[in-house]
Amino acid sequence: MTRLEQQGAAAKEASRILATAGTAKKNAALEAIAKILAERQAEWLEANALDIAAAKENGMRPAMLDRLTLTPDRVQGIVDAVRQVIALPDPIGRVTKMETRPNGLIIGRRSVPLGVIAIIFEARPNVTVDAAALCLKSGNVCILRGGKEAFRSNIAVTKLMREALSSVGLPEDCISLVQDTSHETANELMHLDKYVDVLIPRGGAGLIRTVAKESSVPVIRTGEGVCHIYIDSEADLDMGANVLYNAKCSRPSVCNAVECVLIAEDVLEPFLKQAVPLLDEKNVELRCDGKSLDILGSRAVPAMESDWDAEYDDYILAVRTVKDVHEAIDFINRHSTGHSESIITKNYFTAQHFLDAVDAAAVYVNASTRFTDGGEFGLGAEIGISTQKMHARGPMGLEELTSSKYIIYGEGQVR
Repeated sequence: MTRLEQQGAAAKEASRILATAGTAKKNAALEAIAKILAERQAEWLEANALDIAAAKENGMRPAMLDRLTLTPDRVQGIVDAVRQVIALPDPIGRVTKMETRPNGLIIGRRSVPLGVIAIIFEARPNVTVDAAALCLKSGNVCILRGGKEAFRSNIAVTKLMREALSSVGLPEDCISLVQDTSHETANELMHLDKYVDVLIPRGGAGLIRTVAKESSVPVIRTGEGVCHIYIDSEADLDMGANVLYNAKCSRPSVCNAVECVLIAEDVLEPFLKQAVPLLDEKNVELRCDGKSLDILGSRAVPAMESDWDAEYDDYILAVRTVKDVHEAIDFINRHSTGHSESIITKNYFTAQHFLDAVDAAAVYVNASTRFTDGGEFGLGAEIGISTQKMHARGPMGLEELTSSKYIIYGEGQVR
């Protein structure tokens, strides 16, 4: 067996124990994780500092550096998220259906863990803990495979979490990290279907598409975020400018950041006059269609066709003029990745039409796309934002990490 196969076999064995561990034991493990991360955060921060230094040396973009960076405040936020997961109801064991058939059989459906979940993700060390916590609470074992940029951070935090598991009598292999970050190992993980039940890629569009194409393990697609904000002709322009600034500039490297703004031609010039000074604060590069470029001149650059499908993960924004909400909806449905879309309007009926017609996991009226997040949605944390239409869509919390099985009670019935 290869090293990864051994890891998969150990995870499968641990999954049989975790599946029946019960709520109290799982919560005890999560509390132990929260405690050890808070008390020994210096170990994690020290490892992260080495990752940051290496990333700077390799020329990582500032927006991606921010994504990689841990601080005491961010560690505290991660610890708080683990404790929020503890407070959530355990999704395992719920009976969602129970009925008696004419032949006397009592047939029910009970929620159960998925089993062993592998997560392939990029330079987000917080994902390591979020994913592990959600998997643990939902009775799933996780095999984590982070990117090389966060390698030291991931090793440090996984070591701490495994110590926490052992301290409460659960197998350390309920949480494990693939320590080889080569493409070959990622490819092997995609084909580890003897041991892995579900594979979740979390990162850029290239990673997600590769995993979805190559994997023989069932995949839940997450994270591709070409998000739009449409500024309607009846929008509150001041609100629209503030929402756009937040959606683009608060954290441009995350998947719920806006990448393209669509502006109704009736309000194009006044809206740009309000929005551009805010975007100037972060030196946002504007890639514009002809009409908006005529107004902005040298402040912007001409957009190429590829800009309408780009996930920049940076201080770059595509700007396009549309006639009305119908053209905006058509454009979004052709270019969106199905993540998060928003309309700014004071017209109730226009807003309702946008909600009905836009095909995405999260659709907003008069709010920033940045709220598409497990914590903001009351899920405690998330393992990713699903952009597909299977059982999981949008922020994936505990419920989305479960499957079901039928349970049947009889008294000797035969068919």
